[in-house]
Amino acid sequence: MSAIADNRPGSAIDIAALRKRLAKGGETWRSLDEVAGTAEFRRFVEAEFPAIAERLPVKPNRRTLLKLMGASLSLAGLAACSRAESIVPYVSQPEILVPGKPVYYATTLSSDGFGVGAIVESHEGRPTKVEGNPDHPASRGATDAVMQAAVLTLFDPDRSRTPLKDGEPASYGDFLKDMAALVSRWTASQGQGGALLLDASTSPTLAAQIDTLRARYPRLKIYRHDPLTTPAAGEASRALYGSALTPIHHLDRAEVIFSLDADFLGEGPGRLAYARDFAARRRVRNPSDRMSRLYAVESTPTITGAAADHRLAIRPSAIETVAGGLNAALGGQAGASDSPIDQVWMAALLEDLKTAGRNALVIAGPQQSAFVHAATLAANAKLGALGNTVELIEPPDALQVDGDLGALCETIGDGVIDTVVALSANPLYTAPAGLDAHKAFSSLKLLVHHGLYRDETAFLAHWHVPAAHELESWGDIRAHDGTTSLVQPLIKPLYDGKTVHELLAVLSSRFEADPLSLVRQHWAALDDDAWKKALRGGIVPNTAAKPVSVSVPPDLGGLRPAAKAGNGIEIRFVADPWLRDGRLANASWLQELPRPLTKIVWGNAALISPATAERLKIDNGKIINVAVNGAEVDAPAWIVPGHPGETVTLSFGFGRKVGSVAALSEGYDGFHLRHGSEWFAAGAAITPRENSVRVITTQHHQAMERRAIVRHAALDAFRQNPDFVRKDAPPSPKESLNPDWRYDQEAWAMAIDLSACIGCTACVSACQAENNIAPVGPEECERGHEMHWLRVDRYYAGPVDAPETFFQPVPCMHCEKAPCEVVCPVNATVHTHDGLNAQVYNRCIGTRYCSQNCPYKVRRFNFLDHQSFDKDEAGPEQGVHNPNVSVRSRGVMEKCTYCVQRISAKRIQAQIENRDIADGEVVTACQQACPTHAITFGDLNRKDANVVREKSAPQNYALLEELNTRPRTTYLGRISNPNGKLARPGEATDG
Repeated sequence: MSAIADNRPGSAIDIAALRKRLAKGGETWRSLDEVAGTAEFRRFVEAEFPAIAERLPVKPNRRTLLKLMGASLSLAGLAACSRAESIVPYVSQPEILVPGKPVYYATTLSSDGFGVGAIVESHEGRPTKVEGNPDHPASRGATDAVMQAAVLTLFDPDRSRTPLKDGEPASYGDFLKDMAALVSRWTASQGQGGALLLDASTSPTLAAQIDTLRARYPRLKIYRHDPLTTPAAGEASRALYGSALTPIHHLDRAEVIFSLDADFLGEGPGRLAYARDFAARRRVRNPSDRMSRLYAVESTPTITGAAADHRLAIRPSAIETVAGGLNAALGGQAGASDSPIDQVWMAALLEDLKTAGRNALVIAGPQQSAFVHAATLAANAKLGALGNTVELIEPPDALQVDGDLGALCETIGDGVIDTVVALSANPLYTAPAGLDAHKAFSSLKLLVHHGLYRDETAFLAHWHVPAAHELESWGDIRAHDGTTSLVQPLIKPLYDGKTVHELLAVLSSRFEADPLSLVRQHWAALDDDAWKKALRGGIVPNTAAKPVSVSVPPDLGGLRPAAKAGNGIEIRFVADPWLRDGRLANASWLQELPRPLTKIVWGNAALISPATAERLKIDNGKIINVAVNGAEVDAPAWIVPGHPGETVTLSFGFGRKVGSVAALSEGYDGFHLRHGSEWFAAGAAITPRENSVRVITTQHHQAMERRAIVRHAALDAFRQNPDFVRKDAPPSPKESLNPDWRYDQEAWAMAIDLSACIGCTACVSACQAENNIAPVGPEECERGHEMHWLRVDRYYAGPVDAPETFFQPVPCMHCEKAPCEVVCPVNATVHTHDGLNAQVYNRCIGTRYCSQNCPYKVRRFNFLDHQSFDKDEAGPEQGVHNPNVSVRSRGVMEKCTYCVQRISAKRIQAQIENRDIADGEVVTACQQACPTHAITFGDLNRKDANVVREKSAPQNYALLEELNTRPRTTYLGRISNPNGKLARPGEATDG
């Protein structure tokens, strides 16, 4: 692991003292450092501009900043529904193209092999922004951070640009000649000695091509390497019902949900749809409204656990005991005597589940064992939930293969395989511990690699072929519920990349096959009208998988829990929420996006509990050695409240040095400790080292000194006191020296529902993509100079070992009595006729008075020129820029604008049509991306507007309203639905 030593004095945290202080509850806090008042925290609070006294570079480091450029404009093209064209000066302007007016196309993006529907905005043939497809079952109009970064990876200058033969540039024609010789050899031998290594995919066209290759080459072996695979659900259903089945959950029907280590709001191909359905049952506006209730036990903190009404943190090995006990109790049998769950807690859960009956739902984490999944299926069946809140379908990713990467390496070692074609996989990085993939692949006579980057596997390959980006590709892919959607290109391949379908066609002797014709051939049953309709709508109608009818299983199919874990630390492996298995490590937006719970950027850490840190005398940033099964890794420790004791969470996706942006990040490679496809390991040992390193986190930045920020109450308390947000809140002054404003047209405002916000940070990434917000790199992030216009603050309440968790998005408040406006010496921050606090960039002279006077700390200052390095030529980063938003330079203050460019576009359209702007017509980027509809935006002058209705809710409040800034952005206090029979430590009604 590469890390930079932190030479500042260490900040030791007295966990015992914090535990004693927080045990009485009633206090909301943001981090352990804040409660302890460490020097690190005070450094950020006391400096208006964090670390401003630290040495700044005289000028931007060109090499570092060039690595952060996310795009390349060269060779851009325009994609319509059937063809893509290179950009040339228009002789005859295309009919569909009006200069300056974007065109939108439906397509599908891949998420761990599954499809998520998208609508992509294109300016003159240049994709700039991704939105969710409202008609797609997996996105429902929402997006996440990874989807937003698709345009960034499209224009990544580090992408592979030309075929390489033995590491040297070569032509695609030369590659085809070598493949012709390979095809001839395979034809003669029926594929003997050859193997394909596939990545995760649900493409029907790919499956058909694989069947064609099997028929042509009977001895050809097909392997699949998916480092994030979770096969246990299929194994459980096969044991119970005789065939592999996949569960589909209907959270909109569920009244009581029990999560067994399932982060269904943040992980999995259906996460956006599940988040939408979950939030729909949590909206409370009147005391008579009902809410669903969520119980969760988990082995590492997740955003699903943060949303739970009752959460318990337990060791990974204890999940099976809980699952078995639940199933036994629902069947009228006695539970396990060694259950890690308090009996009162378990009794309350069982009562709630039985009362809900068919409207109850038990969800097992996909990484859990087959036994846990079998027990979960049995529990749902006994509750009557099968067929209602949970349905079983044939798995969309079913593809018959001959084994995984381990089986392939073993076959290579036996001399059976001498040629491997690796399609989009990177086994030399993601291979599990104990498997020497490098040795096995080095012995091959021919290794062909196909991928977006010249990654670890590509460096070893005899032939490397650049892959087409998914925004450059034709294809098809299935969603989590089986629905098939089409992938169509927004742009001609920048670097003449090839799709997987083209490479498979080459192996079938179709050397000049067109990618569109390959996909169109598979969907020949669709006539031209149906094909065009599927392209426009983004989905192929009537392709969702039909539910499979199953009965109550008489037992658990012979599945038994694993043996009890012995002494020692247990390891919980997780995929990084943004980088996944590391394939997105070169995306600077994702590197710099704070992780929801830890707020760590540009690296990863080993997450441990306060109790474990106290026992081993470990502070944040302390290097610890984690060893298990003969493998070890050094990683910086990070103490996470609510983490289970004697457990360490290790993440994948980091520790890569291939790719310029990836090399900038810090961290360790979690694959070094992982054996096989396991997600848990027992018997590990932690040994603290002598040194510490920096862990870059934003959790101390923009602190608001622990005032009444996030306000919350239980549902019963809300029913008794609907305006609980007023309790103990300072009164809002009425007098002001600032003038009152009149709004004769629109009066824009926003309301954010904290009950619906799950902290996924999709809004932050969407804001960055929409508004040309530059990444600044790890050094500037460490100083507190990140540029995000919107942040999601994470708060805790209650004891350090089991706190409640809250999220609060904080954009510019657009104050009526804006303290920033009165101090600007050049009138760069001004009030507009429709209620926006606008920033005029070409007036700003960088005094930063406005930021000093802002109590919300929502303004960002360009300390360095992150967007442009040579005034005489356009930089490659400009390809990803939204042309409707100006690009800011050094020395300029910037902030959230309520997406004023979108307001202006809708105003112009309404004026052309001689009408008023309709309610809901203007949608901000953060609002559009939000999977839970937590953000509402609209015109306060329209009394029937949704935003007016939200602001009239009794739990609506303004942030720091005692300062009399009168923000246009307000919040609806968070309401939870705990079981009154269970006490929740740390419960409070305000911060």
